[in-house]
Amino acid sequence: MSLTSEELKRYSRHLVLQEFGMAGQLKLKHARVLVVGAGGLGSPVLLYLTAAGIGTIGIADHDTIDISNLQRQVLFITASAGESKALAAEKRLQQLNPLVSFRVHPVKLTSQNALDILKDYDVVVDGTDNFATRYLLNDACVLLDKPLVYGSILKFEGHLAVFNCPKSDGSRSPNYRDLFPEPPAPGSVQNCEDAGVIGVLPGIIGTMQANEVIKIVTGTGEPLAGKLLIFDSNSMEQTLITVPGRNSRNAIKTLIDYDDFCGISPDKNKSLDVKQTQNMKEITVQELKKLKDSGADFQLIDVREPHEYDICNLEGELIPMSEIPYNVDKISKDKQVVIHCRSGKRSGDMLLWLEKNHGFSNLYNLKGGVLAWAKEIDPTFPTY
Repeated sequence: MSLTSEELKRYSRHLVLQEFGMAGQLKLKHARVLVVGAGGLGSPVLLYLTAAGIGTIGIADHDTIDISNLQRQVLFITASAGESKALAAEKRLQQLNPLVSFRVHPVKLTSQNALDILKDYDVVVDGTDNFATRYLLNDACVLLDKPLVYGSILKFEGHLAVFNCPKSDGSRSPNYRDLFPEPPAPGSVQNCEDAGVIGVLPGIIGTMQANEVIKIVTGTGEPLAGKLLIFDSNSMEQTLITVPGRNSRNAIKTLIDYDDFCGISPDKNKSLDVKQTQNMKEITVQELKKLKDSGADFQLIDVREPHEYDICNLEGELIPMSEIPYNVDKISKDKQVVIHCRSGKRSGDMLLWLEKNHGFSNLYNLKGGVLAWAKEIDPTFPTY
């Protein structure tokens, strides 16, 4: 396979690179890369791999586009809201480079379909935002002997690594389980929806992921295998740490139930612990409105952060989640207490913690949080 006259013109800046040249561009043309997640990280990965001339690009994402995505997911436009991310991404990328072949997988990756989807690709890029899928992708790549380009972002910090990368002696570099043998406790790590993320950060980390893919495919440079790059966008400091070789790949024999492994429910609208959810008392936004309108004597506690409270609030008492353990005495045990946050998750976690550790029996979680209030009670209520 050679380059066409159109490809020679399009990729001319690659071709004049002495260390890259025709040989490197042909390797890109022959390559098949799967990008899992077409969101904040996936957007720059897909844009730059498409522009670079990867021959076949797979796009796996079962989600739809929301307006709140557009602050960082630069692949999409306002008019794309509500569309399938995978299908919208394919449409946009075909306009960028019609010489690339795209395969769309608008499905959720599971233990049942992951191996079939991943097997046809040379490199897999992890642009996901949850631990269950990260472990699933890692284990599938180990079983299939595929390199995995990992990235993660939160607030102002990003992580980058290359796992399961082939080495000159025929062995493989450490994988995700060598770095994180066990997932964190459910609810102990915030996600971008709750903690936020500066919009440019996924662009920085995602572009680095695309660079790692190009290095792996072409053999130029040294992939970030066996190392984890930690990037602080506030200070622009980069830290490299060595990933320990724990030989965890030897224990990976098959794909498992990763929701169960990570201690989460498959229903994202439920609390992370199903058994605890069944015992947690909840109140709807309609019921809260009746309490407020009637002048009932109850306590309303907001466990979000001060900057979130400033954006919008239900006139409750602000006690941020991190300060709850030091302010338990401010929470009444003599009347109904309604605890709330943005979506109901953080407040639910704190309710369960207070019941377990301090014997409360009068706590109620506001189902859906301020998002539900805006949707069902007051359409003019500002949300974020």
